Amino acid sequence: MPEPEESHNGVQPEPNPQSLTDQNPNPQPEPQSNPEPVHAAQARSEPEPRSEADPAVNNDADLSETAIRSNHTVDANPPAQPQLRKDEGNRTFTMRELLNGLKNESEPDKEDSNSPRTHQSQQQQQQQTQQNNAAMELINSVVGADEEGRSRQRILTFAARRYATAIERNPDDYDALYNWALVLQESADNVSPDSTSPSKDALLEEACKKYDEATCLCPTLHDAFYNWAIAISDRAKMRGRTKEAEELWKQATRNYEKAVQLNWNSPQALNNWGLALQELSAIVPVREKQKIVRTAISKFRAAIQLQFDFHRAIYNLGTVLYGLAEDTLRTGGSANAQEVSPNELYSQSAIYIAAAHALKPNYSVYSSALRLVRSMLPLPHLKIGYLTAPPAGKSLAPHNDWKRSEFILDHERLQQVPKGEQRQVPQTLAGRSTDAANGDKKTIKVDIADIVSVSACADLTLPPGAGLCIDTIHEPVYLVADSWESLDGWLDAVRLVYTIYVRGKSDVLAGIIAG
Repeated sequence: MPEPEESHNGVQPEPNPQSLTDQNPNPQPEPQSNPEPVHAAQARSEPEPRSEADPAVNNDADLSETAIRSNHTVDANPPAQPQLRKDEGNRTFTMRELLNGLKNESEPDKEDSNSPRTHQSQQQQQQQTQQNNAAMELINSVVGADEEGRSRQRILTFAARRYATAIERNPDDYDALYNWALVLQESADNVSPDSTSPSKDALLEEACKKYDEATCLCPTLHDAFYNWAIAISDRAKMRGRTKEAEELWKQATRNYEKAVQLNWNSPQALNNWGLALQELSAIVPVREKQKIVRTAISKFRAAIQLQFDFHRAIYNLGTVLYGLAEDTLRTGGSANAQEVSPNELYSQSAIYIAAAHALKPNYSVYSSALRLVRSMLPLPHLKIGYLTAPPAGKSLAPHNDWKRSEFILDHERLQQVPKGEQRQVPQTLAGRSTDAANGDKKTIKVDIADIVSVSACADLTLPPGAGLCIDTIHEPVYLVADSWESLDGWLDAVRLVYTIYVRGKSDVLAGIIAG
């Protein structure tokens, strides 16, 4: 299956399309290598080749480096400076903003009898000082690889000293602990992966300790859980597919879960949660793998539902479906009629990768992946499948009048295939027989440009099953999918085509399916 992408503490190189997986080829026609998942918002302009799957590269504005979330109040228009570590979200936090926040802080006040430090025992003070000194020693030993890196590290060192002073004054200052963790995490970016003094892992471990302290003091600090999970993930990547890495990936998934619980409206956190689960699935025993993979699918899908044009999550969902198809094929196909066949999984995978490419046609990793999976699409269409539909023009019809028929989806419309043109296919996922459509030539057709919304629905006027409602400028169109899993595929496909249309990229999608 596709290997989850390297995060490298927020700066990601472009993946090498020729080293996407090390799995054996499958007996049926398929790509020679697997597409790779992409992390949320991490990129650089000149990637270096790597031996493992690496993240995609794009110079678009929305892929520019973003900063880890900070709790400091900053100036509205700070001068451009190197940025703190990425938080894969939409907000940025620059070095200059960090300095402005630090310089605007008041100088250390004289402690009075009521200050937290006054009430500390001598032993607690010594322990705090030792911890601060250990962290500062790590930061002081970091030397940037070039002048820019050295300049950046000087700023980080200055920031760390101020945060250490703030914590000595008030050990319960969770903001200072959180921001100090960010400094440690960013300093790890300035360390070569093969460095031993200091080691990248030591800096990340110290950052994790600060995040732990901050979240103990403020359990609702969702940004801390999110960035803590990133730091743990980076530590896990250094350990390959070992038992220690497995435990770290489990910790990362728990922290992403906590971040999402505290801030559910974060597609970036959901996307990274899915990637962590995807990494974990490559390590755990086989009996646990499929459950974890399906959970990862649900996280990517949830991220897309929050942001329909979130191309990274769209692409990552394609890669995890591709891996699931390979696993299913390797074990001899689907276990029962209720499960999706490998061929259907490959086709679903190609839909998401094609959609990601249509949204970001200049994104090289998507282009490479599309060349591998395009033949798995039901060309010249994007999706072909079966839905139960009422007679054309009669959405409120007796259940007996609803018939299961074939539908096709392309860049322009979703359309019912006339009876005489429908293919003969075996039973569906739900085990239903292939019913004939209406004998007349009048069919249901929904133009993408007319769509207002697409949603799942449950209504007593519909036949039993997974209801689908496509609201248009004319009238709502009701259909029923063969299963809830099939419904997810139809919902995503129609939404993606509509999103591509709204973004003005329908011509790109047309080029993909029309060749």
